[in-house]
Amino acid sequence: MPVSMATAPARPTRSARRGDPAKRVFDVVVSALLLLLTTPVMVAVAVTVAVGLGRPVLFRQCRIGRDDRPFELVKFRTMRAPCGGLTSDADRLTRLGRWLRATSLDELPTLWCVLRGDMSIIGPRPLLPEYLSRYSPTQARRHEVRPGVTGLAQVRGRNSLDWDDKLALDVEYVTRRSLRLDLAILAATIRTVLRRDGISAAGNATAPEFLGSRR
Repeated sequence: MPVSMATAPARPTRSARRGDPAKRVFDVVVSALLLLLTTPVMVAVAVTVAVGLGRPVLFRQCRIGRDDRPFELVKFRTMRAPCGGLTSDADRLTRLGRWLRATSLDELPTLWCVLRGDMSIIGPRPLLPEYLSRYSPTQARRHEVRPGVTGLAQVRGRNSLDWDDKLALDVEYVTRRSLRLDLAILAATIRTVLRRDGISAAGNATAPEFLGSRR
C-alpha cells in the first residue's frame, strides 16, 4: 500500500479520535510482544555497547510528547561522551554507533516508552524541548498525538528530508491517522530499515538542529 502525502492539513476527524483507545491497545500488544522477542538481542547489544563504549549503556534525554508533555526517551548509547576535542556528533559517533543506527537496534529500548504510555509505535518522532517555541502553529499540531518509534516522515526519507518536509509529514499523519495508515507505515518501516535509507542528513552525522521553518 503506498504511503502518500496529502496536500492540505485538516483537523483530525471524530472517528480518528474515537480510534485512540484502540491504537493504545495496539501499542501495548505490539510493544510487549516485541520486547519479549527482542530481549536476547537487547542483552547482546547492551553487552556490546558496554564493551565498546563503556557505561552508561543507555542514552536518556528529555523529549516532548503528546500535549507538549515532557518525558524521558531511552535508547542504546551510540556516541562517546563529549570530552576534549570530541564535541560534534560526527566526532563522537563511533563505528559501533553508526552500525546501531543503521540497523535501528539503538531504538529497541524505546519500546519501553511505548509500553508505559509516553510513546506510540507509529507517530511523529519525539523532538527536543527547545524546539517547541520554533514550530509554526501548524507544525505544533504534531503534538496532538503520542510520538512514535517510527512514522510517516521516517518512511518517506527519514533524515534525508529537510525539517520543513519532515514536520509537514508529521502533521499529515496527525490529520490522516488510522489503523490502516499505521499498518502501512509499519510495513514500510521494515523495508526502510532493511535498506538502511535516510540514516543521516547530507553533511551531518545525524540530523541538523531545527532552527525554525524556512518557508
